[in-house]
Amino acid sequence: MTRPVNVLFLCTGNSARSILSEALLNDLGRNEDGSPRFLAWSAGSKPSGQPHPEGLAELKKQGHVTSLYRSKSWDEFSQSGAPEFDIVVTVCDNAAAEVCPVFFGPGLKVHWPQADPAHVEPLSARQAAFARTYEICKARVEALLALSETELRDPAAVQAIADIEA
Repeated sequence: MTRPVNVLFLCTGNSARSILSEALLNDLGRNEDGSPRFLAWSAGSKPSGQPHPEGLAELKKQGHVTSLYRSKSWDEFSQSGAPEFDIVVTVCDNAAAEVCPVFFGPGLKVHWPQADPAHVEPLSARQAAFARTYEICKARVEALLALSETELRDPAAVQAIADIEA
């Protein structure tokens, strides 16, 4: 039996996009027998301390269990006993001048930029932004799941997922 593919989603605040991606990959990334084909984590270089309430609301609306997710520092993954990552995905938005964290640990590194829905106003627009963000994250996660074992080791194949906008 091969071990699951370990994926880390990184952002600055670890409150929205990275947590949505973590939840989606953990829920969708299972084999037919229910065992994990993928295991996902998320972290931030400057974590906000809690997942964004609208992100949790969108996850719950889409049928995900939300109690499993928390905003955490990437420092947790530099400790002894931390998972070794096969793929590290940054999700910050360069177009908005967000500073993307750089992860120096092992693993293939890719960047799937996405606008941060957390600061959209008013509330109705923010809720719509979280729904759109969820759909983009889901489409990208589904594309990752569709890759073969060989493609999962190919930086160009994994990076190409960034072009998916749902």
